[in-house]
Amino acid sequence: MNRREFVEGVAAGAAVIAAYPSARALGANNRIRIGLIGAGDRGTQDLKEALLQPDVECVAVADVYSRHRDQVKTVVPGAEVYDDPRRLLDRKDVDAVIIASPLHLHAEHMLATLAAGKDVYCEKTMTWNIAEAVACLHAAQNSRQVVQVGLQHESDGDLADTRKWIQDGLVGKVTMVESWMSRNTPHGHGQWVRPVPSDCNPAHVNWNLFLDGRPKVEFDGNKFINWRLFWEYSGGNITENMVHQIAWIQTALNLKEPEAVTMSGGVFSEKDGRQVPDTIAVTMEFPDLVVLWQSTFNNTHFGLGERILGTDGTIEHISGATDMVTGKYTSGINYYPEKLNRADGVNLIGQARSQDHMGNWMECIRSRNQKTNAPIEVGYNSAVAAHMANLAFREKRRITLAEAKAAKQIY
Repeated sequence: MNRREFVEGVAAGAAVIAAYPSARALGANNRIRIGLIGAGDRGTQDLKEALLQPDVECVAVADVYSRHRDQVKTVVPGAEVYDDPRRLLDRKDVDAVIIASPLHLHAEHMLATLAAGKDVYCEKTMTWNIAEAVACLHAAQNSRQVVQVGLQHESDGDLADTRKWIQDGLVGKVTMVESWMSRNTPHGHGQWVRPVPSDCNPAHVNWNLFLDGRPKVEFDGNKFINWRLFWEYSGGNITENMVHQIAWIQTALNLKEPEAVTMSGGVFSEKDGRQVPDTIAVTMEFPDLVVLWQSTFNNTHFGLGERILGTDGTIEHISGATDMVTGKYTSGINYYPEKLNRADGVNLIGQARSQDHMGNWMECIRSRNQKTNAPIEVGYNSAVAAHMANLAFREKRRITLAEAKAAKQIY
């Protein structure tokens, strides 16, 4: 059974992971021993954040590119390095694994990590398509492992303030949410485009592991380094950025998957060979609620943000541009009453403190609390919304949830 058959089989109920090892005992002095799959910029940043937590040790790293393996040794010189993640997962001294490989590999690595009985921190978006999201949801819910998805905004104090204001009835009935994300680059240089190093070649990259069952093609250094630009390996800006905001909105309003999605846009900014759009407008339909998200790579003026529009008040969450590597951003959140329905209402400014997202995962590992700030359900709901948007764009039509779940997403 190849990877695609396995994932689709789990999603369809044709194959079930029936049993998982119990949570393993931590190392001496309650030390958490971690492994890292994917040691690029994002994975290395995740690793550094993990090592800031008390009693955490990295014992193994896997990456298909020798340059990444060499670079990560400067951070964790004592860790063993591999090109194949399976060798890392076979180790008995690894308690938990951070997955920061390219998007199309997330589900493969997450399912294998859960099956190995290890706790998981999986970068967003959790999967490359909906079938994989279903498979990961079922696998995690039937395991004893602690899962945190790399949706760092789920640990923000702004989200805690928003949920409290909504629960306290300050917003009233919400029928629309506006959200957006704006970036820019110098003329002639497209967003995400990185130079291809001279050693990025078949001698230094395990290309077959990167393809992971996709049609065998000749090595392409541009696709390997700039995988975010291509449908085979990425979901573009939808899975890189919108997923953070839709997860935040879904959590704030207690929403599940959208009932239907439409998306328009295209490659309008830089004609640099990318397949994924750089200009986007998405409409997501929920029961009695519409969520809008728009994005451009051609202007930074409005940064990113969300406006929750209710009969009794507005919540406005405004941020500067998010740093792609660190995930850090400037933020502010405010509540404004609708005087028509809340005459005595007053403006409010968010005060809740943010939590450390990686620290939250570590705390839950020690306590064996599966309810992390971004658990598997949040990863699933946001992934489905993202993949529905991309399906709608590629098929040039409105996509319902039932149609999206039945679709065979193509490369």
